[in-house]
Amino acid sequence: MLGQCDGSTSIETLLKSSAIYIPAYNAGKTLPDVLDRIYQTLGHDSIDIIIVDNASIDRTSDVVQDYIRTKGIKRINLIKNPQNMGYGGSQKIGYRWCIDRGYKYVAMVHSDGQYAPEYLPILFNALSTQSAGMVFGSRIAGDPLKGGMPLHRYLGNRFLSFVQNTLLGLHLSEYHSGYRIYSTEMLKSIPFERLSSDYHFDTEIIILMLHFRQAIVETAIPTKYGDEENYVNIWKYGSDVLMTTISYWFHRWHLRKSKNWARILGD
Repeated sequence: MLGQCDGSTSIETLLKSSAIYIPAYNAGKTLPDVLDRIYQTLGHDSIDIIIVDNASIDRTSDVVQDYIRTKGIKRINLIKNPQNMGYGGSQKIGYRWCIDRGYKYVAMVHSDGQYAPEYLPILFNALSTQSAGMVFGSRIAGDPLKGGMPLHRYLGNRFLSFVQNTLLGLHLSEYHSGYRIYSTEMLKSIPFERLSSDYHFDTEIIILMLHFRQAIVETAIPTKYGDEENYVNIWKYGSDVLMTTISYWFHRWHLRKSKNWARILGD
């Protein structure tokens, strides 16, 4: 159910200046249900959606076009990458698309249904009322094990988040949720397009926001693990997260210069 963002601004008004970005890779089986749930939550054809098909080898783009034609929806925009640009690379494309078209907010909703579109109004409300650069839905703040999160992923998430909080001086319940809404004004103020194109883009953008003193808000969301395909190598992801966080800590405190962070920050 849609409600009020604050005393004067309704969700419906907020959606007019917002867009939803959906990163998609081999999502032909799950994407129609995700789109249906978005519209059931926000209203039919209520918001512009940008879908970036990251060189899928299934029928993802065909499924999107069939959905647009069958449902008669005109506000879905499809970009098909000729080659896979990486998870972070897809985000750069989606956010740049939204910035260039003047949207105020952009929400990232994954195409596999693991993050509930039904929580979009809650995330939008949190972002608009607390003047943050980003709000994300935290699984750890909820009950992730009840939602089927594998124990090894839960423990890995808690370990990585503990190390990151210790080094960065933050108090986030997690860093690894992909359910996020960004302010495009904030995105325009940071060099997000210099970040990794891999999965640890999500960590690097949090570090970048910390560096430029941008506020982050988190709100609890439910966790739902199903039989969706997972393309993340958790060992590589974990090592990348640790490496980029530790190298930033050394760079920030002038203990050892990081070529990567010097490039990102323009040092």
